[in-house]
Amino acid sequence: MSGVLAGMRIVEGSAFVAAPLGGMTLAQLGADVIRYDQIGGGLDFGRWPLAPDGQSLFWVGLNKGKRSLQVDLRSPEGQELLARLITAPGTDGGIFLTNLPARGALAYEALKQRRKDVIVVLLTGNADGSSEVDYTVNAAAGFLSVTGPKGGTEPINAVLPAWDIALGEMAALAVLAADRRRRATGEGSLVTIALSDVAFAATAALGRLAQAELGTVAERDGNNLYGAFGRDFATSDGRRIMLVGLTARQWKALVEAIGIDIRTIETATGADLSTESGRYAAREAIAEAVAPWVAARSLPELRSILDAAGAAWSPYRSFGEALSEDARVSPGNPMFARIEQPGIGSLLSAASPLNFAGSERLAPRPAPRLGEHTDQVLMEMGLTEAEIADLHKRKVVAGAR
Repeated sequence: MSGVLAGMRIVEGSAFVAAPLGGMTLAQLGADVIRYDQIGGGLDFGRWPLAPDGQSLFWVGLNKGKRSLQVDLRSPEGQELLARLITAPGTDGGIFLTNLPARGALAYEALKQRRKDVIVVLLTGNADGSSEVDYTVNAAAGFLSVTGPKGGTEPINAVLPAWDIALGEMAALAVLAADRRRRATGEGSLVTIALSDVAFAATAALGRLAQAELGTVAERDGNNLYGAFGRDFATSDGRRIMLVGLTARQWKALVEAIGIDIRTIETATGADLSTESGRYAAREAIAEAVAPWVAARSLPELRSILDAAGAAWSPYRSFGEALSEDARVSPGNPMFARIEQPGIGSLLSAASPLNFAGSERLAPRPAPRLGEHTDQVLMEMGLTEAEIADLHKRKVVAGAR
Protein backbone atom coordinates (compact mmCIF):
# COMPACT_ATOMS: atom_id res chain seq x y z
CA MET A 1 0.00 0.00 0.00
CA SER A 2 0.95 3.61 -0.59
CA GLY A 3 -0.81 6.80 0.36
CA VAL A 4 -0.35 9.35 3.13
CA LEU A 5 -1.66 6.93 5.79
CA ALA A 6 0.25 3.86 4.57
CA GLY A 7 1.18 1.65 7.51
CA MET A 8 -1.68 2.71 9.78
CA ARG A 9 -3.85 -0.27 10.84
CA ILE A 10 -7.43 0.18 11.99
CA VAL A 11 -9.91 -2.48 13.05
CA GLU A 12 -13.48 -1.48 12.25
CA GLY A 13 -16.65 -2.92 13.74
CA SER A 14 -19.48 -1.12 12.05
CA ALA A 15 -22.88 -0.93 10.40
CA PHE A 16 -24.87 1.58 8.35
CA VAL A 17 -23.24 4.93 7.37
CA ALA A 18 -21.05 6.80 9.84
CA ALA A 19 -18.54 4.19 11.04
CA PRO A 20 -18.09 2.52 7.62
CA LEU A 21 -17.63 5.95 6.03
CA GLY A 22 -15.04 6.91 8.64
CA GLY A 23 -13.11 3.72 7.99
CA MET A 24 -13.34 4.09 4.23
CA THR A 25 -12.11 7.68 4.42
CA LEU A 26 -8.95 6.40 6.10
CA ALA A 27 -8.62 3.37 3.80
CA GLN A 28 -8.75 5.60 0.73
CA LEU A 29 -5.75 7.47 2.10
CA GLY A 30 -3.75 4.27 2.41
CA ALA A 31 -4.60 2.92 5.88
CA ASP A 32 -5.09 -0.81 6.33
CA VAL A 33 -8.69 -0.98 7.52
CA ILE A 34 -9.88 -4.42 8.60
CA ARG A 35 -13.65 -4.56 8.90
CA TYR A 36 -15.13 -7.45 10.87
CA ASP A 37 -18.70 -8.69 10.55
CA GLN A 38 -20.85 -11.37 12.07
CA ILE A 39 -20.70 -14.57 10.02
CA GLY A 40 -23.24 -14.19 7.24
CA GLY A 41 -23.07 -10.40 7.23
CA GLY A 42 -23.91 -7.60 9.63
CA LEU A 43 -26.90 -5.29 9.89
CA ASP A 44 -26.09 -3.41 6.66
CA PHE A 45 -24.93 -6.30 4.46
CA GLY A 46 -28.16 -6.31 2.44
CA ARG A 47 -29.05 -2.62 2.67
CA TRP A 48 -30.55 -0.78 -0.29
CA PRO A 49 -29.81 0.29 -2.99
CA LEU A 50 -29.30 -3.17 -4.48
CA ALA A 51 -27.72 -4.50 -7.66
CA PRO A 52 -29.97 -6.57 -9.95
CA ASP A 53 -28.69 -9.76 -8.30
CA GLY A 54 -29.61 -8.45 -4.84
CA GLN A 55 -26.09 -7.50 -3.71
CA SER A 56 -26.00 -4.32 -1.64
CA LEU A 57 -24.56 -1.37 -3.56
CA PHE A 58 -24.67 0.47 -0.24
CA TRP A 59 -22.33 -2.08 1.38
CA VAL A 60 -19.82 -2.16 -1.47
CA GLY A 61 -19.97 1.64 -1.74
CA LEU A 62 -18.94 2.24 1.88
CA ASN A 63 -16.34 -0.52 2.20
CA LYS A 64 -14.06 0.13 -0.75
CA GLY A 65 -10.41 -0.59 -0.12
CA LYS A 66 -10.92 -2.44 3.18
CA ARG A 67 -10.14 -6.01 4.21
CA SER A 68 -12.99 -8.21 5.45
CA LEU A 69 -13.07 -10.68 8.33
CA GLN A 70 -16.04 -12.88 9.26
CA VAL A 71 -16.17 -13.93 12.91
CA ASP A 72 -18.79 -15.18 15.35
CA LEU A 73 -19.25 -12.07 17.48
CA ARG A 74 -21.52 -13.94 19.89
CA SER A 75 -18.84 -16.37 20.97
CA PRO A 76 -16.22 -15.53 23.61
CA GLU A 77 -13.60 -17.06 21.34
CA GLY A 78 -14.61 -14.78 18.48
CA GLN A 79 -14.39 -11.74 20.73
CA GLU A 80 -11.02 -12.91 21.99
CA LEU A 81 -9.71 -13.09 18.42
CA LEU A 82 -10.89 -9.55 17.75
CA ALA A 83 -9.35 -8.23 20.96
CA ARG A 84 -6.03 -9.80 19.96
CA LEU A 85 -6.30 -8.24 16.52
CA ILE A 86 -7.13 -4.77 17.85
CA THR A 87 -4.30 -4.77 20.37
CA ALA A 88 -1.66 -6.42 18.16
CA PRO A 89 1.75 -4.72 18.47
CA GLY A 90 3.01 -2.05 16.13
CA THR A 91 3.31 1.71 16.41
CA ASP A 92 0.71 2.23 13.68
CA GLY A 93 -1.79 -0.28 15.09
CA GLY A 94 -3.89 -0.51 18.20
CA ILE A 95 -6.77 1.53 16.72
CA PHE A 96 -10.41 0.45 16.97
CA LEU A 97 -13.29 2.30 15.28
CA THR A 98 -16.81 1.12 16.03
CA ASN A 99 -20.46 2.05 16.35
CA LEU A 100 -21.38 -1.40 17.67
CA PRO A 101 -21.73 -2.20 21.38
CA ALA A 102 -18.15 -2.47 22.72
CA ARG A 103 -18.62 -4.90 25.59
CA GLY A 104 -16.68 -7.70 27.23
CA ALA A 105 -13.31 -8.28 25.61
CA LEU A 106 -13.96 -5.37 23.23
CA ALA A 107 -14.65 -2.76 25.92
CA TYR A 108 -12.07 0.01 26.17
CA GLU A 109 -10.91 -0.94 29.67
CA ALA A 110 -10.46 -4.58 28.64
CA LEU A 111 -8.50 -3.59 25.55
CA LYS A 112 -6.41 -1.18 27.59
CA GLN A 113 -5.34 -4.06 29.83
CA ARG A 114 -3.84 -5.70 26.75
CA ARG A 115 -2.35 -2.57 25.22
CA LYS A 116 -2.13 0.55 27.35
CA ASP A 117 -1.91 2.93 24.37
CA VAL A 118 -4.93 1.50 22.54
CA ILE A 119 -7.16 4.00 20.72
CA VAL A 120 -10.90 3.38 20.64
CA VAL A 121 -13.21 5.69 18.70
CA LEU A 122 -16.77 4.88 19.72
CA LEU A 123 -19.76 6.30 17.85
CA THR A 124 -23.11 6.52 19.63
CA GLY A 125 -26.57 7.92 18.96
CA ASN A 126 -26.72 10.16 22.03
CA ALA A 127 -23.97 11.06 24.47
CA ASP A 128 -25.57 8.85 27.13
CA GLY A 129 -25.29 5.85 24.83
CA SER A 130 -28.99 5.67 23.96
CA SER A 131 -30.17 5.03 20.43
CA GLU A 132 -30.55 7.68 17.75
CA VAL A 133 -30.39 7.65 13.95
CA ASP A 134 -29.97 10.30 11.28
CA TYR A 135 -33.68 10.61 10.55
CA THR A 136 -34.64 11.16 14.18
CA VAL A 137 -31.77 13.56 14.83
CA ASN A 138 -32.63 15.53 11.71
CA ALA A 139 -36.22 15.82 12.88
CA ALA A 140 -35.06 16.99 16.31
CA ALA A 141 -32.44 19.54 15.20
CA GLY A 142 -34.85 21.98 13.57
CA PHE A 143 -33.79 22.08 9.93
CA LEU A 144 -36.85 20.22 8.70
CA SER A 145 -39.04 22.97 10.14
CA VAL A 146 -37.67 25.24 7.39
CA THR A 147 -37.53 22.59 4.65
CA GLY A 148 -40.35 22.55 2.12
CA PRO A 149 -42.77 24.92 0.39
CA LYS A 150 -43.69 28.26 1.88
CA GLY A 151 -46.72 27.88 4.10
CA GLY A 152 -46.41 24.10 4.28
CA THR A 153 -47.04 22.33 7.56
CA GLU A 154 -46.25 18.68 6.81
CA PRO A 155 -42.69 17.56 7.64
CA ILE A 156 -40.42 16.75 4.72
CA ASN A 157 -37.56 14.38 5.50
CA ALA A 158 -34.16 14.91 3.91
CA VAL A 159 -33.04 11.96 1.79
CA LEU A 160 -29.35 12.72 2.31
CA PRO A 161 -28.14 11.33 5.69
CA ALA A 162 -26.20 14.52 6.36
CA TRP A 163 -25.55 13.97 10.07
CA ASP A 164 -24.34 10.41 9.49
CA ILE A 165 -21.93 11.73 6.87
CA ALA A 166 -20.69 14.45 9.21
CA LEU A 167 -20.28 11.90 12.01
CA GLY A 168 -18.33 9.56 9.73
CA GLU A 169 -15.85 12.23 8.72
CA MET A 170 -15.63 13.36 12.37
CA ALA A 171 -14.76 9.74 13.25
CA ALA A 172 -11.87 9.77 10.78
CA LEU A 173 -10.69 13.04 12.28
CA ALA A 174 -10.93 11.52 15.77
CA VAL A 175 -8.68 8.62 14.75
CA LEU A 176 -6.04 10.97 13.38
CA ALA A 177 -6.23 13.32 16.37
CA ALA A 178 -5.94 10.44 18.85
CA ASP A 179 -3.02 8.99 16.90
CA ARG A 180 -1.24 12.36 16.97
CA ARG A 181 -1.83 12.59 20.72
CA ARG A 182 -0.42 9.10 21.19
CA ARG A 183 2.69 9.92 19.20
CA ALA A 184 3.24 13.02 21.32
CA THR A 185 2.46 11.55 24.75
CA GLY A 186 2.50 7.76 24.42
CA GLU A 187 -1.07 7.67 25.73
CA GLY A 188 -4.04 5.94 24.21
CA SER A 189 -7.55 7.39 24.06
CA LEU A 190 -11.21 6.56 24.33
CA VAL A 191 -12.96 9.03 22.03
CA THR A 192 -16.76 9.02 22.05
CA ILE A 193 -18.76 10.93 19.45
CA ALA A 194 -22.54 11.18 19.57
CA LEU A 195 -24.56 11.65 16.41
CA SER A 196 -26.86 14.13 18.14
CA ASP A 197 -23.88 16.13 19.45
CA VAL A 198 -22.52 16.45 15.91
CA ALA A 199 -25.91 17.65 14.67
CA PHE A 200 -26.54 20.16 17.44
CA ALA A 201 -22.96 21.45 17.29
CA ALA A 202 -23.42 22.15 13.58
CA THR A 203 -26.83 23.73 14.19
CA ALA A 204 -25.23 26.06 16.73
CA ALA A 205 -22.26 26.84 14.47
CA LEU A 206 -24.61 27.84 11.64
CA GLY A 207 -26.28 30.38 13.92
CA ARG A 208 -29.66 28.70 14.05
CA LEU A 209 -29.77 28.18 17.81
CA ALA A 210 -28.62 31.75 18.45
CA GLN A 211 -31.27 32.96 16.01
CA ALA A 212 -33.96 31.16 17.99
CA GLU A 213 -32.56 32.31 21.32
CA LEU A 214 -32.72 35.93 20.15
CA GLY A 215 -36.37 35.53 19.24
CA THR A 216 -36.41 35.13 15.46
CA VAL A 217 -38.72 32.43 14.14
CA ALA A 218 -37.34 30.84 10.97
CA GLU A 219 -40.01 29.89 8.45
CA ARG A 220 -40.21 27.75 5.35
CA ASP A 221 -39.34 29.58 2.16
CA GLY A 222 -39.53 26.97 -0.56
CA ASN A 223 -36.42 26.74 -2.70
CA ASN A 224 -35.23 30.26 -1.90
CA LEU A 225 -31.64 30.52 -0.73
CA TYR A 226 -31.67 31.76 2.85
CA GLY A 227 -30.20 35.23 3.37
CA ALA A 228 -29.41 36.13 -0.25
CA PHE A 229 -30.85 35.57 -3.73
CA GLY A 230 -31.11 32.11 -5.17
CA ARG A 231 -33.96 29.86 -6.26
CA ASP A 232 -35.24 27.44 -8.88
CA PHE A 233 -36.67 28.34 -12.29
CA ALA A 234 -38.35 26.40 -15.10
CA THR A 235 -36.81 26.28 -18.57
CA SER A 236 -38.58 26.14 -21.95
CA ASP A 237 -37.70 22.46 -22.44
CA GLY A 238 -39.16 21.15 -19.19
CA ARG A 239 -36.07 21.25 -17.01
CA ARG A 240 -35.45 23.28 -13.86
CA ILE A 241 -32.32 25.17 -12.88
CA MET A 242 -31.01 26.69 -9.66
CA LEU A 243 -29.63 30.23 -9.95
CA VAL A 244 -27.53 31.72 -7.14
CA GLY A 245 -26.47 35.30 -6.49
CA LEU A 246 -24.86 34.85 -3.09
CA THR A 247 -21.62 36.84 -3.50
CA ALA A 248 -21.17 40.18 -5.21
CA ARG A 249 -19.40 38.49 -8.12
CA GLN A 250 -22.14 35.91 -8.54
CA TRP A 251 -24.83 38.58 -8.45
CA LYS A 252 -23.00 40.71 -11.01
CA ALA A 253 -22.75 37.70 -13.34
CA LEU A 254 -26.50 37.11 -13.12
CA VAL A 255 -27.30 40.77 -13.70
CA GLU A 256 -25.10 40.91 -16.78
CA ALA A 257 -26.24 37.57 -18.23
CA ILE A 258 -29.96 38.10 -17.69
CA GLY A 259 -30.18 41.88 -17.92
CA ILE A 260 -31.83 42.37 -14.52
CA ASP A 261 -33.15 45.90 -14.11
CA ILE A 262 -31.70 46.67 -10.68
CA ARG A 263 -32.97 50.25 -10.48
CA THR A 264 -36.59 49.31 -11.13
CA ILE A 265 -36.54 46.54 -8.51
CA GLU A 266 -34.84 48.76 -5.91
CA THR A 267 -37.37 51.52 -6.51
CA ALA A 268 -40.30 49.12 -6.17
CA THR A 269 -39.02 47.30 -3.07
CA GLY A 270 -36.82 49.84 -1.31
CA ALA A 271 -34.11 47.15 -1.04
CA ASP A 272 -30.41 47.66 -1.73
CA LEU A 273 -29.54 44.89 -4.20
CA SER A 274 -25.82 45.42 -3.68
CA THR A 275 -26.17 43.58 -0.33
CA GLU A 276 -27.04 39.98 0.42
CA SER A 277 -29.82 40.97 2.80
CA GLY A 278 -31.24 43.40 0.25
CA ARG A 279 -31.34 40.69 -2.42
CA TYR A 280 -33.04 38.39 0.05
CA ALA A 281 -35.65 41.01 0.95
CA ALA A 282 -36.37 41.55 -2.75
CA ARG A 283 -36.20 37.88 -3.71
CA GLU A 284 -39.78 37.67 -4.98
CA ALA A 285 -39.42 40.76 -7.15
CA ILE A 286 -36.12 39.51 -8.55
CA ALA A 287 -37.67 36.11 -9.27
CA GLU A 288 -40.58 37.73 -11.12
CA ALA A 289 -38.06 39.50 -13.37
CA VAL A 290 -35.90 36.42 -13.93
CA ALA A 291 -38.57 33.74 -14.42
CA PRO A 292 -39.77 34.84 -17.89
CA TRP A 293 -36.19 35.15 -19.16
CA VAL A 294 -35.37 31.59 -18.06
CA ALA A 295 -38.72 30.21 -19.27
CA ALA A 296 -38.03 31.51 -22.80
CA ARG A 297 -34.82 29.50 -23.14
CA SER A 298 -33.83 25.85 -23.27
CA LEU A 299 -31.29 24.25 -20.98
CA PRO A 300 -28.56 24.20 -23.67
CA GLU A 301 -29.15 27.91 -24.38
CA LEU A 302 -29.02 28.75 -20.69
CA ARG A 303 -25.85 26.73 -20.23
CA SER A 304 -24.11 28.70 -22.97
CA ILE A 305 -25.17 32.10 -21.63
CA LEU A 306 -24.69 31.45 -17.92
CA ASP A 307 -21.37 29.66 -18.29
CA ALA A 308 -20.03 32.47 -20.46
CA ALA A 309 -21.00 34.96 -17.77
CA GLY A 310 -19.40 32.90 -14.97
CA ALA A 311 -22.74 32.59 -13.17
CA ALA A 312 -23.38 30.23 -10.27
CA TRP A 313 -26.08 27.86 -11.45
CA SER A 314 -26.93 24.21 -11.99
CA PRO A 315 -29.64 22.13 -13.61
CA TYR A 316 -31.63 19.89 -11.30
CA ARG A 317 -30.75 16.29 -12.05
CA SER A 318 -31.59 12.75 -11.15
CA PHE A 319 -28.75 10.40 -10.18
CA GLY A 320 -28.90 9.01 -13.72
CA GLU A 321 -28.70 12.45 -15.26
CA ALA A 322 -25.74 13.33 -13.04
CA LEU A 323 -24.01 10.17 -14.27
CA SER A 324 -24.71 10.82 -17.93
CA GLU A 325 -24.52 14.62 -18.14
CA ASP A 326 -21.85 15.86 -15.73
CA ALA A 327 -18.23 15.64 -16.83
CA ARG A 328 -17.21 15.75 -13.16
CA VAL A 329 -18.75 12.29 -12.75
CA SER A 330 -16.52 10.49 -15.23
CA PRO A 331 -12.98 9.13 -15.64
CA GLY A 332 -12.12 12.62 -16.89
CA ASN A 333 -12.11 13.61 -13.22
CA PRO A 334 -8.96 12.10 -11.63
CA MET A 335 -11.04 11.18 -8.59
CA PHE A 336 -13.04 8.66 -10.63
CA ALA A 337 -12.02 5.38 -12.21
CA ARG A 338 -13.69 2.14 -13.20
CA ILE A 339 -13.24 -0.82 -10.88
CA GLU A 340 -14.23 -4.47 -11.14
CA GLN A 341 -16.45 -5.11 -8.15
CA PRO A 342 -16.69 -8.84 -7.37
CA GLY A 343 -20.19 -10.13 -7.98
CA ILE A 344 -21.35 -6.96 -9.73
CA GLY A 345 -18.91 -6.11 -12.51
CA SER A 346 -17.53 -2.83 -13.81
CA LEU A 347 -18.53 0.24 -11.78
CA LEU A 348 -17.51 3.88 -11.91
CA SER A 349 -16.06 4.51 -8.47
CA ALA A 350 -14.67 7.48 -6.54
CA ALA A 351 -11.32 7.68 -4.77
CA SER A 352 -10.72 10.04 -1.88
CA PRO A 353 -11.65 13.65 -2.70
CA LEU A 354 -8.52 14.73 -0.78
CA ASN A 355 -5.83 15.63 -3.29
CA PHE A 356 -2.35 16.11 -1.78
CA ALA A 357 -0.08 18.20 -3.98
CA GLY A 358 3.04 16.27 -4.93
CA SER A 359 1.50 12.94 -3.91
CA GLU A 360 -0.32 10.66 -6.30
CA ARG A 361 -3.93 10.05 -5.38
CA LEU A 362 -4.67 6.39 -4.66
CA ALA A 363 -6.99 4.88 -7.24
CA PRO A 364 -10.30 3.57 -5.94
CA ARG A 365 -10.24 -0.09 -4.93
CA PRO A 366 -13.16 -2.53 -4.82
CA ALA A 367 -14.92 -3.49 -1.63
CA PRO A 368 -13.93 -6.95 -0.43
CA ARG A 369 -16.16 -9.98 -0.56
CA LEU A 370 -17.51 -10.69 2.90
CA GLY A 371 -14.82 -12.65 4.74
CA GLU A 372 -12.37 -12.41 1.84
CA HIS A 373 -9.37 -11.76 4.10
CA THR A 374 -10.26 -13.89 7.11
CA ASP A 375 -7.43 -16.37 6.70
CA GLN A 376 -4.93 -13.72 5.67
CA VAL A 377 -5.63 -11.64 8.78
CA LEU A 378 -5.47 -14.67 11.08
CA MET A 379 -2.14 -15.73 9.60
CA GLU A 380 -0.78 -12.21 10.17
CA MET A 381 -1.83 -12.61 13.81
CA GLY A 382 0.45 -15.66 14.02
CA LEU A 383 -2.13 -18.47 13.85
CA THR A 384 -1.06 -21.66 12.11
CA GLU A 385 -2.93 -23.24 9.21
CA ALA A 386 -4.11 -25.99 11.53
CA GLU A 387 -5.43 -23.49 14.08
CA ILE A 388 -7.22 -21.53 11.36
CA ALA A 389 -8.76 -24.71 9.95
CA ASP A 390 -10.00 -25.62 13.42
CA LEU A 391 -11.63 -22.18 13.83
CA HIS A 392 -13.41 -22.67 10.51
CA LYS A 393 -14.53 -26.15 11.50
CA ARG A 394 -16.03 -24.89 14.74
CA LYS A 395 -17.60 -21.90 12.92
CA VAL A 396 -15.78 -19.30 14.97
CA VAL A 397 -14.71 -17.67 11.71
CA ALA A 398 -15.72 -17.94 8.06
CA GLY A 399 -14.06 -17.21 4.76
CA ALA A 400 -15.15 -15.50 1.56
CA ARG A 401 -18.82 -15.46 0.70
